[in-house]
Amino acid sequence: MNPPKTDARRHHDPEVRGFASDNYAGAHPEVMAALALANGGHQVAYGEDDYTENLQRIVRGHFGATAEAFPVFNGTGANVVALQAVTDRWGAVICAESAHVNVDEGGAPERMGGLKLLTVPTPDGKLTPELIDRQAWGWEDEHRAMPQVVSITQSTELGTLYTPAEIRAICDHAHAHGMKVHLDGSRIANAAASLDVPMRTFTNAVGVDILSLGGTKNGALFGEAVVVINQDAVRRMKHLRKLSMQLASKMRFVSVQLEALLAKDLWLRNARHANEMAQRLAEGVRAVHGVEILHPVQANGVFARLPHEVSVRLQKRFRFYFWDEAAGDVRWMCSFDTTEEDVDAFVAAVKEEMAH
Repeated sequence: MNPPKTDARRHHDPEVRGFASDNYAGAHPEVMAALALANGGHQVAYGEDDYTENLQRIVRGHFGATAEAFPVFNGTGANVVALQAVTDRWGAVICAESAHVNVDEGGAPERMGGLKLLTVPTPDGKLTPELIDRQAWGWEDEHRAMPQVVSITQSTELGTLYTPAEIRAICDHAHAHGMKVHLDGSRIANAAASLDVPMRTFTNAVGVDILSLGGTKNGALFGEAVVVINQDAVRRMKHLRKLSMQLASKMRFVSVQLEALLAKDLWLRNARHANEMAQRLAEGVRAVHGVEILHPVQANGVFARLPHEVSVRLQKRFRFYFWDEAAGDVRWMCSFDTTEEDVDAFVAAVKEEMAH
């Protein structure tokens, strides 16, 4: 059979690589194959399809018998829907100041979700019970938004990891105050790969109530899911997803991607490889005089500080972002398709520009 024809044309050079974001990578070939497998014929729309039904079985295998997955379009949607699901209209969410929900979602939790974010400065992107207590007060004060949820990110926005024991301590502390715990898992696979434990070890097993399950950063074309673990914490999730404009009509094409990642070990293979490439990158630049690694490299990101003018020159050769341009801080991300040759070429470029 001849391959299907298209009038679309390639508009990019597939040989160009960068370290700006794991979102820059394309979709994994196994995910693309899954999409083709799910195509053809008619399936019931809006999540009543066979692929979304099967996804529930797979998700329960990862997150326990009470887990239920609600596929959505993107990570912002997953976070906003999840946080809305565990708050009242007067509720607030405690999170790290560096949290994605606070700094990278265009105000969506506040503007679209109607939530108040109560932020806490953290040196490493991680909350602790003591840090949570800076905002965990005033439940009976009608002049203050009521703290109802603690939101953590695993792995964090600074590339660091919570241990299962640290998340358990947060969950126990939050629950003792009547609060729920949300986990932003846009890079949850990278965390599990680095910790070398199943995802359940730091989610349902330690008390997380609801999580955002990432797919796009780990090889999916598009799509994430809200996974409800504590059914008692959530009301009318189906209605809330629709109200929040996150209900896919052709949901089978989101669900089959998550199936491709989660049914066996593609999620783990992809994450392990990305993490290994970040370690290779960190080791390479650590040996370069004048380059400082800012945080422990525990997932697939490397945060570094180097002269501003060097970064500007490097950006003409490889795409990456400043994290704090005034301080000279940058972020280098690796993905499932980053190669050793990519890393070595970038390290060589860093050496050249630092010696310039």
